[in-house]
Amino acid sequence: MNNNKKYLLLAGLLVAIFFFNSCKKEKQTSIPSLFATGVWQLGSIQEAKYLGGSRLTLDTIPSDSTQIFAFNKDMTCSYTNFDDKAGTVSGTWSLSDTKLFLYANITYPEVTSAGTKQPFINCRIVNIGEYSLVMETGDIQTYYNPTDKRTIRTYGFVRIKPVGTQ
Repeated sequence: MNNNKKYLLLAGLLVAIFFFNSCKKEKQTSIPSLFATGVWQLGSIQEAKYLGGSRLTLDTIPSDSTQIFAFNKDMTCSYTNFDDKAGTVSGTWSLSDTKLFLYANITYPEVTSAGTKQPFINCRIVNIGEYSLVMETGDIQTYYNPTDKRTIRTYGFVRIKPVGTQ
């Protein structure tokens, strides 16, 4: 009789474990908090020109000023000194459902024409970690023809602490 109680207890325990593990789990991700913790200082910009899938050139774009990309938990963002132009512009940001693309609607007045540009409206996230963020912008469509000319800019950022924090 003692063995029957052990088997009954074991069966009850297995049912309880199955019940708790089968409950629907909410999707949890730390990627939005990685963006919104600290600020991101530009480390490098590379621009690659392609013809179809073949890379033709790869250039490093120099920067003379400190450029800062800041993401806030309320889904607003700002960029300071973009393209070495003094000033800060603001917008909003969001992530795709897959967390592979960043949409930041920051708009910069174009100096050479009457238009504006939104360099981070559709960015592919190459890598994000506690201290680094790498994104690609430009002609990043998934499918392209072998004769398509494409330009892709890769931005590399390093997380820094905001001034006045320890």
